Amino acid sequence: MYDAVVVGGGIVGSSVGYHLARSGVETLLVDRRDAGRATSAGAGIVSPGTSSRTADDDWFAFATDAVDYYPELVDRLEADGVDDTSYSRVGLLAAAIDDDELAPYDEAMGRVENRRERLPDIEAIDPATATERVPALAEPQRAFVAPDAARVNGQVFAGALREAGRTHGLEIAERDVTAIRTAEGHETRDARVTGVETADGSRIDAERVVVAGGAWSPAFGDDLGVEIPVEPKRGQIVHLDLPDADTGSWPVLKGFRHHYIVPWPDGRLVAGATREAGVGFDPRITAGGLREVLDEALRVAPGLADATVIEQRVGLRPVCADGVPVLGSVPDVEGAHLATGHGATGLTLGPYSGKLVADRITDDREIPDRVSVRRFQDP
Repeated sequence: MYDAVVVGGGIVGSSVGYHLARSGVETLLVDRRDAGRATSAGAGIVSPGTSSRTADDDWFAFATDAVDYYPELVDRLEADGVDDTSYSRVGLLAAAIDDDELAPYDEAMGRVENRRERLPDIEAIDPATATERVPALAEPQRAFVAPDAARVNGQVFAGALREAGRTHGLEIAERDVTAIRTAEGHETRDARVTGVETADGSRIDAERVVVAGGAWSPAFGDDLGVEIPVEPKRGQIVHLDLPDADTGSWPVLKGFRHHYIVPWPDGRLVAGATREAGVGFDPRITAGGLREVLDEALRVAPGLADATVIEQRVGLRPVCADGVPVLGSVPDVEGAHLATGHGATGLTLGPYSGKLVADRITDDREIPDRVSVRRFQDP
């Protein structure tokens, strides 16, 4: 019998598992490593102040709290013996290259001005300074920088959470959870969680179950008697290698057509991403997707034309119907919790979301209404 079973080993599930184990909860993290998991195909931009969603009060408040938590969590992981989390504040440069980007640029700066008390360091720079910062960049008409923006490798960070979790007793198993078991409550008419079932027919007993299965989470909705309004959105990215370039000193680079380039040391870069709704659970790399990503990367940074294409990845981002994560206790099912629906912002929000769900379990702390599953209950 476990105190808790976490279903899903992406960055959200790994964070839940880590925080539970760190609090002394006997926890099993179960993961089946689905092809197309979003954590494996996220470019890793941590910068809510430059998001198009900055104007959304609820999203921005939650995202700001999530970003503020990152340095504290990194310190904890390092204290637990983790050598590399991949998290680094490198800044972000947003560049309007073509005429059609000028209006979106002005809108973005308007959102910044409306949040100036929380975004004091974002400022416009001249085109020459922009191309000096990123030599591969096309000369922009306008540009601004966000010095506090960060990057993180989702696979590395999720692995760091699991590695640190093991030092606190976290157990990890690669299995396929097919159902969540419940029974009638003892003192009320509400159901209670009793554990999970796996594809090999075995049962794992647990007092609590956290569904952190990303886009696959809705499969457990019937077991829990709750709607989980999450659907997959496919995002394709391309990994590049630019020989002899000092990419480790470059900031994250964004144009204004919803794409980006994330630099890493040793000439490595990640360009993305497509935003493909209605494709279902189809984690394929497509010719059209690759063309879209590469065309946009080369439009913004023509100096990448000689870069080597070294890898392509695809992730099925778990997008909630209202664009905000679904966290917290499932109504009327004691011991059942959700941690899903982060969309394309899982690497920004996921570690903090995992902490909140773990805190709900260990300390009975309330989940903020703006991200609580309660918002989908009938009035």
